[in-house]
Amino acid sequence: MLTLYYTPVTCALASHITLIEAGAEYELERISFKREEQKNPEYLKINPKARVPALVTEEGVLTETPAILVYIAQKFPAKNLALMNEPFHFAEVQAFNSFLCSSLHIAHAHRMRGYRWVDASDTHSIEAMKKKVPEAVSACYELIEKSFFKGPFVMGERYTVCDPYLFTLAQWAEGDGVDISRFPRVREFRERMGNRPSVQRALDEETRKAAAE
Repeated sequence: MLTLYYTPVTCALASHITLIEAGAEYELERISFKREEQKNPEYLKINPKARVPALVTEEGVLTETPAILVYIAQKFPAKNLALMNEPFHFAEVQAFNSFLCSSLHIAHAHRMRGYRWVDASDTHSIEAMKKKVPEAVSACYELIEKSFFKGPFVMGERYTVCDPYLFTLAQWAEGDGVDISRFPRVREFRERMGNRPSVQRALDEETRKAAAE
């Protein structure tokens, strides 16, 4: 049994959706950032980074979304969620998800987590980072829209682990000050993914679990 530690409205949603797409048996463990549960000693034993997601497997614990997504794809190869039998296309999947992780997500994080890069007391720098977010995040979507996105899915006709990851981050676009109408292919993709059964199930499970706690 796989156990996914997650927090709602975080990139952990991508791993949650992928577990469903893969047909995996899994359990969910919600981590409340509001109560700072990510800093609890019990959770730090699971993920010393004090972040989500974390996926507990029989072999050990995995962190970082790109790694978790590829692990799930390899664990359930029949679904062909990462095009692993095609070396070039598998590398494309990894390249795209690496871009989301290292560029788009980081640009987004400057809106509310500037303290990771400068001292929290440096309010001028914090505000400067926030001001830059719409431009920086929009630049990432410009690349995705014009250079990376093949359509109808990220890699073309075949659904891959790139799709839940992009969908998850794209939900934050407006909050980052992005005019999503500038990126019609990304906007249409986000709307279509939102109607996908695995996405609806993941969102429903996270909502129900939050309401029960």
